[in-house]
Amino acid sequence: MSEASTHSHAAGDHHSHDHARGANKRALWLVLALTGTYMVAEVVGGLLTGSLALLADAGHMLTDNVALALALGAFWLSERPPTPERSFGYKRVEILAALFNGLTLVAISGWILFEAVRRIREPAEVLGGWMLAVAAVGLLVNAAGAVILSRSAGENLNMQGALRHVLADLAGSVGVILAAVAIMLTGWVYADPLVSVAIALLVLLSSWRLLRESVSVLLEAAPAGMKVEEIGAAMVRVEGVREVHDLHVWTITSGFPALAAHVLVGERENCHARRREIEAVLLERFGISHTTLQVDHVGDHPAAGQRLRFTGRTRDSAC
Repeated sequence: MSEASTHSHAAGDHHSHDHARGANKRALWLVLALTGTYMVAEVVGGLLTGSLALLADAGHMLTDNVALALALGAFWLSERPPTPERSFGYKRVEILAALFNGLTLVAISGWILFEAVRRIREPAEVLGGWMLAVAAVGLLVNAAGAVILSRSAGENLNMQGALRHVLADLAGSVGVILAAVAIMLTGWVYADPLVSVAIALLVLLSSWRLLRESVSVLLEAAPAGMKVEEIGAAMVRVEGVREVHDLHVWTITSGFPALAAHVLVGERENCHARRREIEAVLLERFGISHTTLQVDHVGDHPAAGQRLRFTGRTRDSAC
């Protein structure tokens, strides 16, 4: 006897998930309006003052705005219903957007480093006072954006990507302010390109975790914080379960873990009952509500060979 069962999120989970997505989109729209407006002011300020640090930060803010727009587009696409060809719909688009955000962070840091080296070789005059004024406004804008996004980011990689862009800009604004103060007090124009280098390295560092986590999801690794060994051990501890093999745990998109496994139960066990008990354990202990379990009796299926395998009790229990 065998049975495959697929379970989606409960109605309550859907409601809270939809509410969170609505809040995420509102946060993204608001921050996009803030950063888009300030980016224009920063480009003008960088050109007027001759500050590479301001232009570098403006370039980073350009990628921020593209990233925020991509994040919004990813949310829109991921809400499209599934089709026979795409059974999970477009939910993975959010992960692709997060990956693209990480790659743009790497690209912009490379551009900043290139320009900084050129400025170190050929120093340019910088108007420290105006540079300070523009950077101070940027600090306020980025701080507001970071607060808005941090309230919504949670475990959503798409939102985390947008947040990391804004946090990198926040640090960049602090660096520009420090460079402006140094230029005003000492006239040391090298402060501008040196701070630009620091901004570039910070941007590069902020991209690492985002790239690592998004690639991990695309490679269908186990969700962060979940140990497959513990999950398999918990499944075989269910009364009547003899063996669990071909256990796969992966992430569809942020906050959406999934599990599939082949379960062998005793010859006299009720497959339906054992399956329901396993599902309850997976939901209560690990928060996994989307499962596909094939349940067979021990005598109806050969034992697993070298596949990932967890064994449990050796005695039968009458139903």
